Amino acid sequence: MASNVRIIPATIRQKSANGTHLNAKRRTAAYARVSTDSEEQLTSYEAQVDYYTKYIKERADWEFVRVYTDEGISATNTKKRDGFKQMIADALDGKIDLIITKSVSRFARNTVDSLVTVRQLKEKGVEVYFEKENIYTLDSKGELLITIMSSLAQEESRSISENVTWGQRKRMADGKVSLPYGQFLGYEKGEDGLPKIVESEAEIVRMIFRLFIEGKTPSAIAKHLASQGIPSPAGKKTWQVATVKSILTNEKYKGDALLQKGFTVDFLTKKRKVNEGEVPQYYVQNSHPAIIEPEEFDAVQAEIERRKSLGRPSGCNSPFSAKIVCGDCGGFYGSKVWGSNTKYRRVIWRCNEKYKGDKKCKTPHVTEDDVKQRFLLAFNSLKECREELIANSRLSQSILCDCTEIDDELKELRREIEVVSELCKKAIYENARVTINQDEWSERNNSYLERHRKATERVAELEKLKCERQNKSLMLETFIKGIESRPLVLEIFDDKLWAVAVEKVKVMPDGRVVFSFKDGTQIEE
Repeated sequence: MASNVRIIPATIRQKSANGTHLNAKRRTAAYARVSTDSEEQLTSYEAQVDYYTKYIKERADWEFVRVYTDEGISATNTKKRDGFKQMIADALDGKIDLIITKSVSRFARNTVDSLVTVRQLKEKGVEVYFEKENIYTLDSKGELLITIMSSLAQEESRSISENVTWGQRKRMADGKVSLPYGQFLGYEKGEDGLPKIVESEAEIVRMIFRLFIEGKTPSAIAKHLASQGIPSPAGKKTWQVATVKSILTNEKYKGDALLQKGFTVDFLTKKRKVNEGEVPQYYVQNSHPAIIEPEEFDAVQAEIERRKSLGRPSGCNSPFSAKIVCGDCGGFYGSKVWGSNTKYRRVIWRCNEKYKGDKKCKTPHVTEDDVKQRFLLAFNSLKECREELIANSRLSQSILCDCTEIDDELKELRREIEVVSELCKKAIYENARVTINQDEWSERNNSYLERHRKATERVAELEKLKCERQNKSLMLETFIKGIESRPLVLEIFDDKLWAVAVEKVKVMPDGRVVFSFKDGTQIEE
């Protein structure tokens, strides 16, 4: 028998090809965004909002919902776009039928984000209309066109990112310095575009460096600043210890600038990381006015390294903390108060271990004035051999702190790690594709892993040794500068010179005091 086909007509009207209902008003919203906060862009932003408001209201088949907006936000991902996220949430809740936006690049420059969002909306029957490209996402060709246009937009973002990065690196190579002035204490942007000192803030920076040289820890400095009612660079009442440490180690306060300390790893996620040698860095000397004298800055760096070398947190409240050593037991001297509640109140320094063991240390106590006077005598005794002292320090710097051989070995080891890593990848790939004796393969693969382990451990050892030599070189450099910049006869105790010149002071049981200077010189007073 011949087959018989009966047509059952549709009873529900579908959306037309241009995305409009034939029998009902569509609840319509628009999305507007600009990627910077510049005045020109904000004018464009206001024009977009006004345009889409009128555009939607003029259509008899559309019902105006609202215009969702984001100002000064990049479109490379959707994580920080509050207006965009609110619009999508409202659409998925059934409050919107149609979303209008200027172009695919305004919606998202990330192909994945764009397609995921469009598909989420499509499942709920929500359509997106891209005006510039004339694309309706519920159209049969919509998704293909969206994929193509989003990919082009993503590549445009990549191109823009690369151009911006190139421009920034060109500025760095030319020695042009810019600072995050909004949260950078002590500087503002000058009329010439270079950093200009803000004297009221610079005083705070100088106080931080002075307090550190006087012996206070970053934690104690943070508490002191908060107790004085001084706001942090971010305008907060409390100071973070990390903020104080950052100020103490930032070379920009001595008028220099190390550029490209970090870099953007991925232009889509905007993820940044510390530059550990992946991209070039640029060090610009005398790039802008200094708040801290280079000598004082270097003294602080030397003191930071000295405190690190103690191997424990140092509760420093004085420049003498962790520097005066007992010649009997080897322990540190600490400050003690005698007659605290009397008119005879007196601060002395005594071995912290004096009464802790069965054996009492025989070393005497000393006063700060006594140590200061003896330091002046010891330092002034160097005047006769000052030139020889500086020459010997330079020689030690060039021989003991040389990192040339370490750098050469590190270069070879990193090449070895790279080669072994590639051999491991090839071995795994080969094992996945070809039938191989697994015992032989395991033996070969394990040998690669062992080579990689040994090379990695050696790299760690060399990097530690290199760091130690660099710190030693810095210490000697600050010592040399401290010696060169002082008069032949020092009349007043100088706490900055004390910090850069003295390694330790040993008090002997018979009352003698031996000063050990950073270059290894010892003088008894």
